[in-house]
Amino acid sequence: MQSETREAARNKNKKMENKEEIFPIVDETGKTIGKATRGECHSGSKLLHPVVHLHVLNGAGQIFLQKRADDKITQPGKWDTAVGGHMDYGEDVEKALRRETREEIGLTDFKAKKVLSYVFESKVERELVNTYITNDWKGEIKVDPEEISEGRFWSLKEVDENLGKGVFTPNFEQEFTRIKGKIEEMA
Repeated sequence: MQSETREAARNKNKKMENKEEIFPIVDETGKTIGKATRGECHSGSKLLHPVVHLHVLNGAGQIFLQKRADDKITQPGKWDTAVGGHMDYGEDVEKALRRETREEIGLTDFKAKKVLSYVFESKVERELVNTYITNDWKGEIKVDPEEISEGRFWSLKEVDENLGKGVFTPNFEQEFTRIKGKIEEMA
């Protein structure tokens, strides 16, 4: 019975990831220049599409990370940024950040500071990543079990000790290295 439940969740996740969602196509400044489906963006076309990331810090100087569900198509079972998601066509960055944060970890009351925008490229896609940090959130973090298998706070030392060991997504490692100074300032 439990394996049937896992299988149903896996199938639901794959369907969610393969939807015909429409993403904006942007230039490197973030200006929308077109649109394409999720499938087109993730097919190796390298169409640049925007995403949002939120790093959540607590009062003890720790960073919250999510562990991607084992049935995710991309980077299953690896630890990643607290919040990461695609922008919908016609949606602005702030609205996407709030929507993704609510959906993935249940936070609605927070102030976020934008710290970086950069292009991340993998074998199958190119993303314009809009990176934010918050250390001013209220409420309980509740991970979405359909996307995230678990979540917890990590010390910065613990993150440093696990870099390059296959524990984290490549995108998280690259981003963490770029913004570690900002995280330390805000922690």
